[in-house]
Amino acid sequence: MAVERVREIRGTALPLRGDDIDTDRIIPARFLKSITFDGLEQHLFEDDRREAEAAGIVHAVSNPAYRGARVLLVNSNFGCGSSREHAPQAIYRHGIRAVLGQSFSEIFLGNSIALGMPCPTASPEAIRALMDLAEGNPSLELTIDVPQMQVKAGDRTFELSMPAAVREAFLDGSWDATGLLLEDYDRVRATADSLPYVTSRW
Repeated sequence: MAVERVREIRGTALPLRGDDIDTDRIIPARFLKSITFDGLEQHLFEDDRREAEAAGIVHAVSNPAYRGARVLLVNSNFGCGSSREHAPQAIYRHGIRAVLGQSFSEIFLGNSIALGMPCPTASPEAIRALMDLAEGNPSLELTIDVPQMQVKAGDRTFELSMPAAVREAFLDGSWDATGLLLEDYDRVRATADSLPYVTSRW
């Protein structure tokens, strides 16, 4: 198994407006009973979607126009609140492969990196323009270029930001800790076999 390098994410976008969207809204706590992540995507923004439906509104996640989107567009301080890994897992299992926003909670960002899901940032003006474009044309494809730190939407290009170390981790595959271990499995196995607390040879 080789490490996965993330250089480009291409696909349609799902615009989700609102600042300070916390992890309890992303995946309500009552769906965290299982130690596995199976089926989490079914409950993504469940309470928000139910409230929207009661008000006669179609929530963006429930809108069939955005089905199959690979880029989630958000505003500021996305993923704040409790530090649960289930939030980015639910988003990833929904099919999203990058979250593009104004800013992110530090813990949400770290948990997303561990999944290989980039969370670049852009200016409020750029995010607003991208959301407008996605709402006006849900089939519009976005291309997030990690090496160039740009996102292209039709004939428009917007600059992106990402910490240099995070960007490098996506480009060289070092975000993928499991992949790095499996890439040199024989050496890992030999090291494990030499450790008394692994082999029980005290």
